Amino acid sequence: MKLGIVGLPNVGKSTLFNAITKAGAEVANYPFCTIDPNVGIVPVPDKRLTFLLNLYNAKKVVPATVEFVDIAGLVKGASNGEGLGNQFLAHIRETSAIIHVVRCFESKNVTHVMGDVDPLRDIEIIETELILADMDSISKRIERLQKATRLNDKKMLLERELAIKVKSHLDAGNPARTLNLNDEEKINIKDFFLITAKPVVYACNVDESNLPSMENKYTNLVKEKAEKEGTQTISICAKVEAELSELSENDQEIFLKDLGLQEPGLNRLIKAGYNLLGLATFLTAGQTEVRAWTIKKGVLAHQAAGVIHSDFERGFIRAEVMSFNDLFRLGSQKAVKDAGLLRSEGKEYVVKDGDIIEFRFNV
Repeated sequence: MKLGIVGLPNVGKSTLFNAITKAGAEVANYPFCTIDPNVGIVPVPDKRLTFLLNLYNAKKVVPATVEFVDIAGLVKGASNGEGLGNQFLAHIRETSAIIHVVRCFESKNVTHVMGDVDPLRDIEIIETELILADMDSISKRIERLQKATRLNDKKMLLERELAIKVKSHLDAGNPARTLNLNDEEKINIKDFFLITAKPVVYACNVDESNLPSMENKYTNLVKEKAEKEGTQTISICAKVEAELSELSENDQEIFLKDLGLQEPGLNRLIKAGYNLLGLATFLTAGQTEVRAWTIKKGVLAHQAAGVIHSDFERGFIRAEVMSFNDLFRLGSQKAVKDAGLLRSEGKEYVVKDGDIIEFRFNV
């Protein structure tokens, strides 16, 4: 999973990025201090792995990972190259989903590029630039299709019709992700590589004074907008996240408890990313290693096997499956088996989040 962090300059993007990756991305109180995208790969927090590690006395544990890309602050005119915008827009195209960081705090010490705090205006600026970039891209695609000599080809005709439909939607100022498409169009639009077709979560960066509720007049405005779009918001305090990242795991728990918070913002961001992209996790466990594997929800058993290795999918025989919850409740694999909860599943089995699977295959 690759998540791009975007937003206007000085909204707290790089502070947040530093906190969740500990990668030391440059942070400064001036626009464009992030010129190249900073990339950090972080493990997905999963307490199930610790339990399995101890139960199986495994030699190592391998968590699932998330790649965060800190994309430099976009500004008005980015689609035309303002503020090195073309470079930044290219980086966004490579991500799976977008975390749009929105400034929802006031501070005399941190300059706002637009002069004052207005999250809806800030969102609109970024969204407009992304829509303009997509309009340019889709216009070029339509132009190429119109010049094609094979327009009697049914596939190309359908592609052109979809491109025109998308352009009309963009021209009206709407992101591609809000366009009503049938199942075939949803598949075909992926080939357009549109930025605004990517799912978005709004990350409201609040002040410490807003803890633990993490709400204020600005976050409420963003939530209303997100509800209309059918997406979600997460409130975070980048400053607190930065402080958390410097603490040990035990000290983090104490600090969070003192602040009245249940978990770090990183956990909630990753959960939001999984929800946005429709992802789930299955597990493999043994004495050699315990590992988490990321899959799309609805994946069949043989397809999940292919995530581990193509040979597993090609030579798939069956999957020995048990639920983590059953294993946790009963305490051992033998107890799960004795309770009749260790199942043998075939190719058509839909893998569920938290399944612990051993694949049988022959190649």
